[in-house]
Order: sequence, then C-alpha cells, then structure tokens
Amino acid sequence: MKKNISKRIKYNKIILWISSLFAFFALMILFLILGVLFYKGFNVIGIDIFTKDTSSPWENGGLRNAIIGQLILSFLAMIIGVPLGVLGGTYLREYSKNHQVTEFIRFINDVMISVPSIVIATFVYAIFVIPMGHFSAYSGIIALCLIMIPVILKTTDDMLSLVPNSLREASIALGAPKYKTIINVVYKGAKTGLFTGFLLAFSRIAGESAPLLFTSLNSPFFTLDLNAPFPSLTVTMFQYATSPYKQWQELAFGGAFILAIFILAINIISKVILNKGKK
Repeated sequence: MKKNISKRIKYNKIILWISSLFAFFALMILFLILGVLFYKGFNVIGIDIFTKDTSSPWENGGLRNAIIGQLILSFLAMIIGVPLGVLGGTYLREYSKNHQVTEFIRFINDVMISVPSIVIATFVYAIFVIPMGHFSAYSGIIALCLIMIPVILKTTDDMLSLVPNSLREASIALGAPKYKTIINVVYKGAKTGLFTGFLLAFSRIAGESAPLLFTSLNSPFFTLDLNAPFPSLTVTMFQYATSPYKQWQELAFGGAFILAIFILAINIISKVILNKGKK
C-alpha cells in the first residue's frame, strides 16, 4: 500500500514538473511576442499616428482613419450583435421546451464559435459582396456580427443558467409576468457575466482582419460612407507589414502595439468586473 502511494506521489511530481515546464514555455512565447511588439511598436507611437491619415510611404503619415474605421466597424457590429446574441441565449435558457432542439442549437453554436473567421469571410463575400457588386462597410459589419453572435449567445445561455430558479419562482409568485421576471430579475442577477461576455466578444472582433479583407476591404482615406470600401486598422496592418517600405512596416508595428494594448486592457477590465461580481 505504501509503495503504491509513494509511486503515485512520484508520478504526480513528474507530471507536475512537465506541466510547469510547458506552462513556462508558453509564457515565454507570450512575453516574447509582447516584447517584440513593445520594442518595435512603442518607438513609433506619437501624436502623428493618431492625428494623421495613412499616406504614401514617402510622406509622414499616421493611422487615424484606420483606427477610427476599426472602432466604427466594431461598435456597429456590437450594436447589432449584442441584442441578437442575448435574445438567442435567453430563448434557449428561458423559453425553449424541446430539449433535443435546444441541445442541437447549442451544438451548432459551439461549432460556429470554432469556425475560422476566413470561412465566415468567404460566406459573407459570396452572399453580400458579390450581389452588391462592391466592397462595403455593411458587409464587414455583417461578418463581424456573425463572429460575435455565437460568443454572446453562449455567454448569455451560461450566465442565465447560474441564476437560481428560486428567484424566478419568487418573482412569478408576486404576479410578475415572465418577460418582466427575465428583465428585472434574471438579467440583473447575471449582469456581471453578461457584460464580461460583451467585452470578450468585442475584443474578439476588434482584432479580426480576414473578415474585413474579404468584405470592407480597406481605404487609405478617412470616410464615413458605409456603402463603400472602409478603412480598418487590422487590414492596414496586414498591407503595411507585407509591403517593402520601411516606414509602412514601422507603422504596422505601431498599429499592432495599439491593438494589443487595447485588447489587453479590455480583457483585464472584463476579469476585474467578473471577479468583483463573484465577491
């Protein structure tokens, strides 16, 4: 008996050591990526990058139009995607009575979460861009919505499942209709997790380039016309990083640094909010 216990302890230490080693390597790779972005991107950050639009490689340009365009596309996708995702998750958790249909929808939603963004990009390109005859911000927003909705739907479904049924029963016992129970009791009980899911979904689409490359394409000019090619930071970074011009390559690293810090900040904020909600 003692030999078996000592053998298990020995195996446990070996597995723990191997797991720690791989975790260390993973962290080293992460810090290496962040270090390269900081080293090559931080020096490029200046007032010009936020106040000047993209220009030719022989001029002193910036990324103002690309940054603003990325924010516009992401926020408009949020405005459309959040209500649809929340309503879908609410239906699955609160209204659906057919267990088999519900599980099938959840399975398809999990598959959609794992689908590469390039697949969604080609789908939107075939369904919207080709019939319209041109690239546009509308197509880009639709592509980002299709990426965001499954994430929000799953988050909503999971967060609403954590709200005790006793709260629902108490509200209904007081005479509140079901929709008011969901809005005033269930949503309030799950608001921290829901908001965290919104932030994580936003950080997911904020760094996507493939859906925009096939849908909204890009524009070197500042524009608010959503029915035309639209500027975006991720596509601009891709085009600049693959160009032979040193100034554009430096701006690409600057844009990557801005995007990395922005997404990192969103993830930190979501973790802080989620931890406060658990207390």
